[in-house]
Amino acid sequence: MARILGYIAASLDGMIATEDDNLEWLFKYDGMNLGEHDYRTFLQRIRTVVMGRSTYDFIENEPSPWAYHEQRVIVVTSRPIENPKGPIEVRSDIGALVSELRMLDDGDVWMVGGGQLQMAFLERGALDEIEIYLIPEMLGGGRPLFPATGFRASPTLVSAQALDKGCVRLHYRF
Repeated sequence: MARILGYIAASLDGMIATEDDNLEWLFKYDGMNLGEHDYRTFLQRIRTVVMGRSTYDFIENEPSPWAYHEQRVIVVTSRPIENPKGPIEVRSDIGALVSELRMLDDGDVWMVGGGQLQMAFLERGALDEIEIYLIPEMLGGGRPLFPATGFRASPTLVSAQALDKGCVRLHYRF
């Protein structure tokens, strides 16, 4: 059974992007030494990438090439995607998707980007672990890591680690 994982950065005040979906505040932390927790190392164990439409649109508009050639990519959306940047599958039923993902046995699943989709998976008990990279920036508003839905949980802290530039890695299990 596949594990469904989160791996995401958030500002100190709990935002993953500014109101206009800008990530410049985060890019100045590129190149940090994360050791065994490096993004490239993490991605090697991922077989399936799941993202919401907003995250897909953000990645599609980036000038960089499609980063997920080695992974199955699923975009959760109710709107059609014409001329996708890379090979993707489209799903709209999160409950059915969770069941489908749980049946996979070829590697882990990564919930990329947005807090809305991660929250939808949390509400269904379908996010197994999350690594949150806390960045010492205060955005004063923007896109929250976990949108307010009334959902409550008490995840177990697996580890906490201080990193370069005042950043902290938090690893939780649900």
